[in-house]
Amino acid sequence: MAITVSNIIPAKQAENTQTTQYTATNVTTVIDKFTVTNTSAGAVTFSLNIVASGDSPGNSNLIINTRSIGVNETYACPELIGHALISGNFISTIAGAATSLTIRATGREIT
Repeated sequence: MAITVSNIIPAKQAENTQTTQYTATNVTTVIDKFTVTNTSAGAVTFSLNIVASGDSPGNSNLIINTRSIGVNETYACPELIGHALISGNFISTIAGAATSLTIRATGREIT
């Protein structure tokens, strides 16, 4: 077994449509840190799903539900820490406005 610490989602702007941000491919991934930073002039909502392979984002896999991120706030997403994604599982997000929230995540990929 090998464990690799990885920047699973490099810093990027979250889209305002449901978007797959990371897929565990031939690894099990444990989320260590996930941040959302609001760089806009108003509060913006953020939602995140951890989705099983072959499934779609929906209420049954919603982890963060329309959390309001305040102006200049960085939210550390404590509800994600320690969640594991087995091969084929993925992280999907949606922001309330495009080019307003910067997301970034690190984790351990286990092979």
